[in-house]
Parts: sequence; structure tokens; C-alpha cells
Amino acid sequence: MTATTSVDAAQDTSLQRLLVVLGIVVLAFNLRPAASSVGPLLEEIRGGVPLGDTEAGLLTTLPVICFALVGGLAPRLASWLGLHRVTLLGLLLLAGCLWGRGQVHQGWLFLVLSFAALAGAASANVLMPSLVKLHFPQRVGQLTAVYTTSMAVGLTASSALSVPIATAGGGEVDYARGLGAWAVTAAIAVLPWIGLLGHDLHEGRRPHSLGVSAIARTRLGWAMAGAFGLQSLQAYAVFGWFAQMCRDAGYSAEAAGVLLGVVTGASIPLSLLIPVLAGRLRDQRWLLTALMACYPVGYLGFLADPRPLGWLWALAIGCGASTFPLILTLIGLRSRTPEGTAALSGFTQSAGYLIAAAGPFGVGLLHAATGGWTVPVLVLLALCVPLYLCGLYATRDRYVEDELGPRG
Repeated sequence: MTATTSVDAAQDTSLQRLLVVLGIVVLAFNLRPAASSVGPLLEEIRGGVPLGDTEAGLLTTLPVICFALVGGLAPRLASWLGLHRVTLLGLLLLAGCLWGRGQVHQGWLFLVLSFAALAGAASANVLMPSLVKLHFPQRVGQLTAVYTTSMAVGLTASSALSVPIATAGGGEVDYARGLGAWAVTAAIAVLPWIGLLGHDLHEGRRPHSLGVSAIARTRLGWAMAGAFGLQSLQAYAVFGWFAQMCRDAGYSAEAAGVLLGVVTGASIPLSLLIPVLAGRLRDQRWLLTALMACYPVGYLGFLADPRPLGWLWALAIGCGASTFPLILTLIGLRSRTPEGTAALSGFTQSAGYLIAAAGPFGVGLLHAATGGWTVPVLVLLALCVPLYLCGLYATRDRYVEDELGPRG
């Protein structure tokens, strides 16, 4: 299978490789706006759909739930239909449902369309490492850097621009326009993937591809899932509560938003650098250690003196959160074939997002129970220990197929 993969990759012409890179960039850009465009417009969405407290809470939790439920199915679909076909179908579902949810005024239908849009994004998200492994088996780090950077730009753009787009026409905030803008970018992303369908015609169906359930029998699979899940738990907790922590520390709403932007913005340059470094190393433990050391600096610094060095603590937390592109790079580096990459990606993200779901919910409960942020932040700091241990196992030079024995 490895030899076949290398031949397939070698047969890609320069034009085809350029089309693949373009497809990967525009796909990655559109993987986060379905979720991140909702928060800035949540108040207007609740008034226009409308949504009650329960529905609004479910809406903010849908991304994690959907990625956990759908992620494990994508590799199996890809083995039946082809990687590029499933990716295209995911983009079509994403674009159509993103547009549709801005046109409805029933709460249940808005939630259904949001789930369907996120399902399209989740399937493409899981298959992305496998696409990189298939087309660029010798450049996993470089291409992972490209798509994680594009993903970070899409996340930042949808968070920052959804409200300005919604108010572009003047007058009241039009949440449908703010949400629908990202349906347009997803529709544009469909175009290069139509031209890539020919790859699936050459490869055909792989009935004996590695399944997600097989990865659950490996230590590496669980280490990857633990690292991904605990890192995502940190990220979702910070994205959900850091701005409120800053406001409670005396920052204005605008300043708190800027500090949260420092956290998310730190990932853009690091998403470009970290995968390249990881791809050039056989052992990424020192890189993991350097990133993880930023978490205690940021958390303890903020607890000790949130003002006036809040920007420094926010930057440190953002650097710690950049463990995320490292883990995504490891998905491609810890498997030998595109099928192994797809299965490892599916298990890592499906199981990982189940772990991550406890992050923002648990931090909110601890804050409500204690009336402050010291206990929640210390719990997040303590959870860095198992994250680091899982990461240490995953960063050693090994392959998931080897842990499955001859069958792998």
C-alpha cells in the first residue's frame, strides 16, 4: 500500500499538485466559521429564530458533539466512496446548510441545519491529514503548516468579521447576512474539489482499509486521542471564558476582546512554523515541552497579576494552545498510509472531542460553585500534566500500523 501511495503521489503533475494545495487551503479556511461565526451573533440569532436558553446552550455545544459523532464515520465513508468525493460532499453540505440556517425562523430547524453544516465540516476536518499524506507523503509537515495556518485565519476572520458583515447594510444587525457570508466562501471552496474527483476514479474502492475501531486497540491511538482531547479542552475553555476572566479582572469589554484576540492570533504564525519543525524531526518531545511550558506561565501569571501584563499572559496561553497544530501534524507522521492516517485521524478527533466537551461546561460549573476563577484555572493547569504525558508518548518515532501487528 505504501508503494502504491508513493506511485500515485509521484504521478501528480505540477498543475494537479497546485490544484491540491489550493483545494486544501480553501477547505481549511472553511472548517471553523460554521462554529465560530455563531458566538458574536448569538444574541441576534436568539431574537430572530428564536432560541430559548436550552436551545442556545445546545447550539454552542453542537460543534464538539458533532465532531465527536461524525468524525469516526468519515474514514469509513472515504474507503467506500473515495477521499475526494467525501470531501466534496462535506463542502456541499457545509455550504448549503450554512446558507439555509440563515433563512429559517424555527429553532429546531436552525439547530438541525447547524448540525448538518458542522457534520460536513467534521468529515472534511478528519480527512484532511489523510489527503496530505496521500498527495504529499514526504512533505507532511509543510502541508500541515499550510492548512493549519489557513484554518487559524478562517477562525480569526469569522470571529472578527461576522458582526461587521451583519451590519454592513446599516441599521439593525442582520444575522442572516453575517452567517451567510461563510456559506459563500464554502461554495467557492467547492470549485477546486470538483477538479480533484478524478483521483478517486483511479484509486477505486478500498474494501479492506483500516478502520477506526482497530485504532482503539493501540496505545498510540489512545495517546493521540488523549493529547488531542485535552488540548481541545484547554482551547474551548479559554475561548469560552477567557474574555469573561479579563472583564472580572477589571478590563473593559473591548480590552477583554483584544486580549482574547491575542490568544487566538498567536496561533497564526505558530501554525505555520510548528508543523514544519515537527516534520523535520524524528522526535518532537522538545518541541512539545517548549509549548507546554507556556501554559503555567500564562495561567499562573494571570492569577497572580492580571493587570497590567494581561497581554503577556494571553500571549503565553496562546503559545501553549499552539500544541494543536503539533498534534495535527503527528496524525500524519504516526501512520504509514493514507488509510492509516484517516483511521487515526477519525479516532483521535472523535474520541478527543468527547473529552473536550467537558472543558467549557466544567469551567463554568467550577466558576459558579466557587465564585471566582482561581479554582477553574488551577484545574486547567493540572490537566496540562496528562496532556503532556499523552503528548510524550505520541511524539516518539512510531507508527500506529506497527502496533496492530501484521494486519496493520
